[in-house]
Amino acid sequence: MHYPENKSAEDLFHKIEESFESKLPFVVYRKPQENKLTAVFQQTDHLHFVKDFTERGFVFAPFVSKDDLVLIQPDSVLEIEAAFENKLESSSISPKLDDEEAHVQLVEKGIQEIQKGNLKKVVLSRKIEVEVSKDPTTIFKSLLGKYSNAFCYLFHHPKVGTWCGATPETLVKLKQNELFTVSLAATLPFQENVEPKWGSKEVEEQQMVSDYINGQLTPFMDQLDISKAKSVRAGNLWHLQSEVKGTLSSNVVLKEVISALHPTPAVCGIPTKEAQKFILENENYQRSYYTGFLGEINLKASKEVSLYVNLRCMEFKDSIASIFVGGGITGASNPKLEWEETQNKSKTMLNIL
Repeated sequence: MHYPENKSAEDLFHKIEESFESKLPFVVYRKPQENKLTAVFQQTDHLHFVKDFTERGFVFAPFVSKDDLVLIQPDSVLEIEAAFENKLESSSISPKLDDEEAHVQLVEKGIQEIQKGNLKKVVLSRKIEVEVSKDPTTIFKSLLGKYSNAFCYLFHHPKVGTWCGATPETLVKLKQNELFTVSLAATLPFQENVEPKWGSKEVEEQQMVSDYINGQLTPFMDQLDISKAKSVRAGNLWHLQSEVKGTLSSNVVLKEVISALHPTPAVCGIPTKEAQKFILENENYQRSYYTGFLGEINLKASKEVSLYVNLRCMEFKDSIASIFVGGGITGASNPKLEWEETQNKSKTMLNIL
């Protein structure tokens, strides 16, 4: 993967390699539609946690948030301008088929729970393990070149693990009291010069998410506006998305707002508590930091937060990369089609490997 031969980029990636070798925590990332790379380095391997979001640094939070919202302290922060070219070749890795029966059965169980009236929607996922020869830094550079519209990151903490991803979904952005987030749901494969044709299942799924966000945020807001849904592209997939904007009430505690939004219906379901309980009891693996969230908290200014949902991501352990894929299940879902959707989503990360 080519990247610009400028001294700043060389220095930054050299410091990343040094952090890997020294087993020190760091995160490097690029926000959507930007050319600026930001790297946050911590000088010790101490495990810091976010308690109330008054801390400063970079947060890495799991799907089930308790006391383990990891914080990378900004002992050193580097920022560089660097454009990364898309020179990605087609993948020779194909999605595995051997998990099909298990995933179809999981989806069928989810549909039964919806039909009983216990859930309106549940997001069910699976993990794919692939042997890789590329190192995480090389894979991160590939993500930068391929996914300019995503939040691309490489995270490492010796006591937590190494993760990399290109997520299309904002959890929440806050600047002083101005809030921005998105209502994102539904998936169709991208085809050149073909507009996506959404069915009632996808439209209903996205509207559920908008209604939920509206209900969760309204108690904290002086003003809240949710736009009409539109098609947005993320890599080789289409999604339906509405923009959510508003002004927080002056006495609101930031931690309460984030707790109200995470986990979102787009990664969990509706009602969220019941859906999360079903996921934890029925998915045959632990999501860990997949479908958690990550991003800056008070890094450049106080009361300034930029958080993203941890989707389209992978975890590295030695030569194995674990990829995570899932989809929203409603009463109108077809288990076989849901399996095919996870296959399409898996190609996003498999193409990088």
